Amino acid sequence: MVLRAVVGILITVAILAFAGKRLWFLVSLARSGKPAVGRLVDPTARVTAEATEVLGQRKLLKWTVPGLAHVFAFWGFLVLGLTILEAYGALFVPDFGIPLVGGWPVIGFMEDLFGVLVLVGVIIFAILRLTNNPAKLGRASRFFGSHTKGAWLILFMIFLVVATLFLYRGAQAALGNLPFESGAFVSDWIGSLMSGLSESQLVWLETVGIWLQIAVIVSFLLIVLNSKHLHIGAAPVNVYTSRRPNALGPLLPIYYQGKPVDFEDPPDDAAFGKGHIADFTWKNMVDFMACTECGRCQSQCPAWNTEKPLSPKLMIMNLRDTMFTQAPYLLAAKGEHPGLGELHEQALASVSAEVRAEVERPFIGSREGSEHAPDDGYTFDGHRTGGAELPIIDQDALWSCTTCGACVNQCPVDIEHIDHFVDMRRYQVMIATEFPSELNGMFKNVENKGNPWGMNASTRNAWIEEVDFDVRVFGMDGEEAIPEDVDYLFWVGCAGAFEDRAKRTTKAVAELLHIAGVQFMVLGEGETCTGDPARRAGNEFLFQMQGMQNVAMLNEIKARKIVVTCPHCLNTLKREYPQLGGDYEVVHHTQLLNDLVKAGRLTPVAPVAQTVTYHDPCYLGRHNDVYIPPRDLIEATGATKVEMARTADKSFCCGAGGARMWMEEKIGSQVNKNRGDEAIGTGAAKIAVACPFCSVMLNDAVTSRQSEGIAEGVEVVDVATLLLAASKR
Repeated sequence: MVLRAVVGILITVAILAFAGKRLWFLVSLARSGKPAVGRLVDPTARVTAEATEVLGQRKLLKWTVPGLAHVFAFWGFLVLGLTILEAYGALFVPDFGIPLVGGWPVIGFMEDLFGVLVLVGVIIFAILRLTNNPAKLGRASRFFGSHTKGAWLILFMIFLVVATLFLYRGAQAALGNLPFESGAFVSDWIGSLMSGLSESQLVWLETVGIWLQIAVIVSFLLIVLNSKHLHIGAAPVNVYTSRRPNALGPLLPIYYQGKPVDFEDPPDDAAFGKGHIADFTWKNMVDFMACTECGRCQSQCPAWNTEKPLSPKLMIMNLRDTMFTQAPYLLAAKGEHPGLGELHEQALASVSAEVRAEVERPFIGSREGSEHAPDDGYTFDGHRTGGAELPIIDQDALWSCTTCGACVNQCPVDIEHIDHFVDMRRYQVMIATEFPSELNGMFKNVENKGNPWGMNASTRNAWIEEVDFDVRVFGMDGEEAIPEDVDYLFWVGCAGAFEDRAKRTTKAVAELLHIAGVQFMVLGEGETCTGDPARRAGNEFLFQMQGMQNVAMLNEIKARKIVVTCPHCLNTLKREYPQLGGDYEVVHHTQLLNDLVKAGRLTPVAPVAQTVTYHDPCYLGRHNDVYIPPRDLIEATGATKVEMARTADKSFCCGAGGARMWMEEKIGSQVNKNRGDEAIGTGAAKIAVACPFCSVMLNDAVTSRQSEGIAEGVEVVDVATLLLAASKR
């Protein structure tokens, strides 16, 4: 027993020394990041997230088969944590059992059951790896660019954990040392297979099995800390510190010393965006460490699915590997902004020439014409694999993002991809002035004309002349505040006022509100762009200018309840203007119209005798969790609703978000045509939308196919126009 204990302790101490050193390095590296604001507030929501997402595996179970495999592995290791205690106890006491519960048959049964389930999980993972082999499938595999060799090593280690467990427990059962009289069905069965061995042989088999079990467990810990499976420890931390209630919807403001930057008088040393790995916060760095390389984000990304260089997974991996490569500098610089201060120079002087070259390497730039793969650059531990002349982040990948939120929605460990991408865009726009040339026109139009199209404000009311009922316009009767009898301020939006297809939606909503007896008012020429496209494009200064102007106006006129037809306006007014002091009750027109139908104030009387498929707008669905009201309205019209394959929170983007509406799509196939083909493929006569951007993009896609002789008669309509047609004979 003495030899057994001494060897077991020596194995543990020797390997844990290396593991402890690595853990301290990782913690120090994360702490070298910039401060992150609001990551520990509302502990109730964070504990709930741990319970549902970590213990309950909620997001992983969105994909049933791999989700179940992960549940088996995750809960298996939680339960098998008891067997680790038993193994160490057996170093000193042959029949050691955990105090109080150590002899309960149910404990032995659960340990053996989850040991088997872990093996089932390993088999499922192996099959998934083989059937999604990136060597055969290329970009079509969600594991493309992932560290697949490391994944196979981990699966082998998990197998060894269970194999060595049943090896020593079988010997214990044969010796009569198993602390459970019954219940441990696998251990008892393996013990029966060893019944022909002598007691001495069984003792040595038990001892070697315990040594192997301990060695595998602590070696597994060391491998985890040095591989992508670092997520086992980083993910719970990342989930706890993630944005609550979710990371979609509002973008974060730019912070300086714990407070949002005052753009009317910004500090000279404020960091506008992220232009170097040292600009990222400690929470960002935990994000990078938490990446599992599972590729769920990549499989859902509209840019990746249309042959563009952006993969959210590969972008996060590249940021993570850059962080590890430059770790000696980051630790030496102690959070100092690159390029500023003596500490930066001292940090550079303290690192190797290789690390210094990486620190000074271009962070964002063009990789056009490069023969390197999108993930080229690093191994997990930060050693370069090639492409030293290339910038770390491909600008084409960065500007391909539509900010649709599919990546964040699917990520099982709550990585906030969009925040990182937009922060890098902010740096490119406000500091480096390197961004797609098409955005120049949009920025100027928003700043000078108050809308992205550059239309004159005097034409904002033109749609009113096209309806045959009175529309109240604020200020026309000398009001200084919205009258008490007005139920809603109707925020028409730039598209709703200027774009012909969106104007049809505006008029339909206005008429439906009129029919329902809802008192509403519009701002007319007093309305201006919310700043959403500027913010998504990285021009935070322009967004702040637009936002502060709008909030001041809305607060002055005492706006209370607002209805919008554009999900981007909904998201900005409802989720982002509170950052600027504007708190309003904002609803999307489909929500309000659905309430009116349910209340009997709108009654469809002429059924739409056609099949209709509905396209979920990203900023209405994933960003603001509105999925049911538009579908309810479609069903209320009497139409036959058919769903696309990618629907609800897995809906495919139209391609216009993230300011892509104002950028040319020069790489790969077109996102809107990809989605349009899917909608046409349902055989529906009408494609219903609930967003002016989606209307433009899908109309263009359908028109393009119709010019090819496909999709004859298919029409793209807003849900409101569909409801209006059903509400009038």
